[in-house]
Amino acid sequence: MTIRVVLADDQTLLRSAFRVLVDSEPDMEVVGEASDGAEAVEAVRELGADVVLMDIRMPGTDGLAATRAISADTSLSGVRVVILTTFEVDEYVVQALRAGASGYLGKGAEPEELLAAIRTAAKGDALLSPAATKGLIASFLAQGGPYATMDVSQDGASGSGRAQGSSLEVLTGREREVLTLIGGGLNNDEIAEQLSVSPLTIKTHVNRTMSKLGARDRAQLVVAAYENGLVRPGG
Repeated sequence: MTIRVVLADDQTLLRSAFRVLVDSEPDMEVVGEASDGAEAVEAVRELGADVVLMDIRMPGTDGLAATRAISADTSLSGVRVVILTTFEVDEYVVQALRAGASGYLGKGAEPEELLAAIRTAAKGDALLSPAATKGLIASFLAQGGPYATMDVSQDGASGSGRAQGSSLEVLTGREREVLTLIGGGLNNDEIAEQLSVSPLTIKTHVNRTMSKLGARDRAQLVVAAYENGLVRPGG
């Protein structure tokens, strides 16, 4: 199956470079381009994209707003957003992860890294290792910067506002334990080994935790673990 990619960046030259790279691969193609977030959302809806390479800082509607719009549209639930950023420790990157982005990639990444990121996102896997995402969030939180958050009601539905510790009452003890380990940077196999259960069991716990917290992917679970105090920067 060919991976359909939309490029969203206000720099025409950068989009052209990405297009040449992506179109050179037999298993992917660029189906559309956008110079701002509004165009990106429209392109995704019209062209049936699988992955969006989304710049955060664009004029008009920025990449953060576009990511939120894509994540909030149930008809686009299969679309994965990969954030492109110049500065990897950036408050907007954390907001984008919270808004539903599958991960982020520095604009200085090697071509092979970009192509691998597209394939990983298209499969629905976490783009970044949990440890890499943890490092980003820990670095930013250590600076004391504010960022967008998600509130989780007792029935597990997501809303607006800061998630409080009580929101984790929707989780079982085991799910809370798994969430803590995810926030600590462990993958499923490592969590399974630590808890002496099978990786399949851990996968089930992870999926249930995501459902209860309204999380789109694993990156959002890492953020939730930090926001609720299960894991702390430097801890």
